[in-house]
Amino acid sequence: MSKTKQLESNRLSETLRRFCIVVVFSVAFAYIEAAVVVYLREIFYPAGFTFPLPQFGINVSPLWRRLLLTEAGREAATMVLILTGCWLSGRNRRQRFAYFLIIFAIWDIFYYVWLKVLVDWPASIMDWDILFLMPLTWASPILAPVLVSLAMLYIGSVVIYRDACGRPVRFSLIDRLGLCIAVLVLIFGFCVGGSRITEPGFASHFHWPIFMTGAILALAVFAKCVLKS
Repeated sequence: MSKTKQLESNRLSETLRRFCIVVVFSVAFAYIEAAVVVYLREIFYPAGFTFPLPQFGINVSPLWRRLLLTEAGREAATMVLILTGCWLSGRNRRQRFAYFLIIFAIWDIFYYVWLKVLVDWPASIMDWDILFLMPLTWASPILAPVLVSLAMLYIGSVVIYRDACGRPVRFSLIDRLGLCIAVLVLIFGFCVGGSRITEPGFASHFHWPIFMTGAILALAVFAKCVLKS
């Protein structure tokens, strides 16, 4: 084996090792997240977690407000942990960005897997869930964040693999701007859905065309980056 091929083989082995560690971390972290949510639902919704939510927002008791603020803080801490994990896993900004996508995606997907194991929820991939509370409430059918996570896992894995092979995916300033716009479109769609979770017609306020616009834009920008690299 030539020296070049040996170096590439070593890089691939090291990348696979790091990827496996990241997967273990993400799956375990997802269990912690799911376990916390099981407790929160017992506190907030002892009669059952169903939409439209009977009680949510600022016009609630002082206890609810305190717990909601605590939950928002926990979400912020969750993002810090994910960012810490990607920082430790990657060797440069491109790899850290990729590992952020991978950790977030696996964590999000296995969060629902663990909830299904622990409390047999969701009953359907189209059940609604509250996704985040910052900066506004995000909500949608579970299918939407799972699709986003699958796309993130794919993008992150491709970036990491190509980096290990010495053929990195490069993102220009325009590409980064396009990805940011795609993310903002997706967040807007989730926040629109989250603004109506206490209303009987909540399901009609998640607009799939908006979601698909953001998702397709992100995948198109990434495909462009791969092709030009």
